[in-house]
Amino acid sequence: MLTSVFAGFSLAIALIVAIGAQNAFVLRQGLRREHVVPVVLICALSDALLIGVGIAGVGSVVAGRPVLLTAIRWGGAAFLLGYAALAARRAFRPAALTPADRPPARLGPTLLACLAFTYLNPHVYLDTVLLLGGIAQQHPHRWLFGVGAAAASVLWFTALGAGAYQLAPLLARRRVWQVLDGVIAVVMVAVAVALVLG
Repeated sequence: MLTSVFAGFSLAIALIVAIGAQNAFVLRQGLRREHVVPVVLICALSDALLIGVGIAGVGSVVAGRPVLLTAIRWGGAAFLLGYAALAARRAFRPAALTPADRPPARLGPTLLACLAFTYLNPHVYLDTVLLLGGIAQQHPHRWLFGVGAAAASVLWFTALGAGAYQLAPLLARRRVWQVLDGVIAVVMVAVAVALVLG
């Protein structure tokens, strides 16, 4: 049981940490100390919802269909390797991530922007519904895999939102993002290989 929780947590954290529009938005809110709690809640709860949908939906489709399960395994591995290639590319061409200078935003527009970054981003569906939902089927305790994945989301977004202001000088360095993307690339390749070897 704990193996499934840990597997969900480790894969989800590797996917979530990858620099993207949603993470940049949460980081900017944290650096500016604007509406951090509702933004973190939207991101974490949305991930939990989509992971659950993926596990429930993919589970009903895949059950009793080993050919489809194999296709998901290989497709997931290919996707992870693609993610690893992008992370490796960023590691070789690092860029600092700094918030844009804008006037203080109101809560309503901020939450709408957060929802847009979450639900209009195709990667969120690939990561949560398809990839995590599909890989969960490989585990005997798929819902515990989902719990681990959702816990990773809560931990990451909370740390990103709450810790951004204190980490501002560190996150402004290209070298930090270079190391982070390098680690992400290695983790993605390792998970892809483990997925293929089954």
